[in-house]
Amino acid sequence: MKSKISRISQWILIAFLISFVAGSISALFLGSLSAATQLRINNSIFVYLLPIGGLLIGLMYYFGSKGVEGGNDYLIREMHQPKRPIHWKIIPLVFIGTVATHLFGGSAGREGTAVQMGGALGDAITHFFSWTKKHRKRLLRMGVAAGFSGIFGTPLAGAIFAFELPRDKKFKIADIIWVLLSSFGGHYFCIIWGTHHTQYPIEIFPSISWSAVLSTIIAGLAFGIAAYAFSKFKHLFTQLFSKISIPYLRPMIGGVVLLFLFLTFDIKPYLGLGIPEIQSAFNEPMNEYSFLIKLLLTALTLGAGFKGGEATPLFFIGAMLGNLLFLIIPLPVDVLAGIGFVAVFGAATNTPIASTLIGAELFGFNGILYFGLANGVAYMIHGNTSVYSDQQILLKKKSIFKQKKSL
Repeated sequence: MKSKISRISQWILIAFLISFVAGSISALFLGSLSAATQLRINNSIFVYLLPIGGLLIGLMYYFGSKGVEGGNDYLIREMHQPKRPIHWKIIPLVFIGTVATHLFGGSAGREGTAVQMGGALGDAITHFFSWTKKHRKRLLRMGVAAGFSGIFGTPLAGAIFAFELPRDKKFKIADIIWVLLSSFGGHYFCIIWGTHHTQYPIEIFPSISWSAVLSTIIAGLAFGIAAYAFSKFKHLFTQLFSKISIPYLRPMIGGVVLLFLFLTFDIKPYLGLGIPEIQSAFNEPMNEYSFLIKLLLTALTLGAGFKGGEATPLFFIGAMLGNLLFLIIPLPVDVLAGIGFVAVFGAATNTPIASTLIGAELFGFNGILYFGLANGVAYMIHGNTSVYSDQQILLKKKSIFKQKKSL
């Protein structure tokens, strides 16, 4: 009995440590991103330095990332089948790389950074509590959940995301408990530091009716197609840049392309996270090509080797597409933007349950049926592709698209 109480006490301490450090790093990361974004907005010179910024990021990863190459895919492999510890150096690498990407104007997100830092943090626990080495999957999930919830302020979704991401069906009830505790802890410790998460208000959800259900299904089809297009373009650009034999030159060349596009077209609203534009999509007409522009710029940015995540760009793509669908689908524009916000992300990352909860936690649980239905349709139509090349197949899906191989 004493031994069991002692072990539970140690797990409580571990959950506290992961929550505190992940929440604190999330707060620092969000503050750094905000400062970098504001600095770029006030000084356009940083965008003109995109190639130099890309070269610096490339050199940093070329000489510093040995043993932790692969980003989210590396983390997913370890979460699915742990083989070797994740080195702590991934935390400063991805932190600095992502902040630099946003400072110079790359179109990227932040969720990838959060889960990589959280995963590395969870894995570091084994250095202090050697008996936890046999619980690496649990620790990795606890870190990922704490990092995700700290960044987005969605603790329920963060916990589910930590299970959906690696798509590993083998886990225990105890895993769920400790992951939930870490997820809520990461969120609250981030809040304690004074972090304020972005608000995307939806005024009211329409009553459930056959018309509303059919409209949501049609919208879900469009969101699934957008998610599929993003996945394919990201892999396409990754393959194209992989043909450049010197790895650290890839983001530099990508920076040259992005700078050319910046000088040729008005893409300033699509650089960085694009949060002001996402908020605008909930209440006013937007450029009908916005979702496509953001899709291509993000696929190019990440495919070239700049750092960051896919989540916020996918939120952007979905919200803008929902805004456009308002012209033909009889649902309120804020509702369409909201379900697009979560459904494109859920389909592209194969995390429909977590994405449904993101919608519920950000926009209100009274809209959970809309979020769940749109996510389910988009998830199925997206097929077996994924923005993460090493993500396991959990459910074999039939897609309207011909797929040569499953990812």
